[in-house]
Amino acid sequence: MPARLRVDKVLEEKGLNPTDLSRRAEMAYNTVQKMVKNPYHDVSLDTLNRVAKALGVKTTELLEDYEEEEGK
Repeated sequence: MPARLRVDKVLEEKGLNPTDLSRRAEMAYNTVQKMVKNPYHDVSLDTLNRVAKALGVKTTELLEDYEEEEGK
């Protein structure tokens, strides 16, 4: 089953914004913005691990399963 990012939801839960995450994870703001704006954006496991560490969560908490629509 495919997964989608839930970085935006975790940021909201933590009371943070993309700029905060960019600073904490020491990564480009544009990279963070792509993950927040597009939950289907492809990211490397290394990037997910950096984000998870910066947010103090498990990497798996940044992903959620979803059902693909037929015909896609």
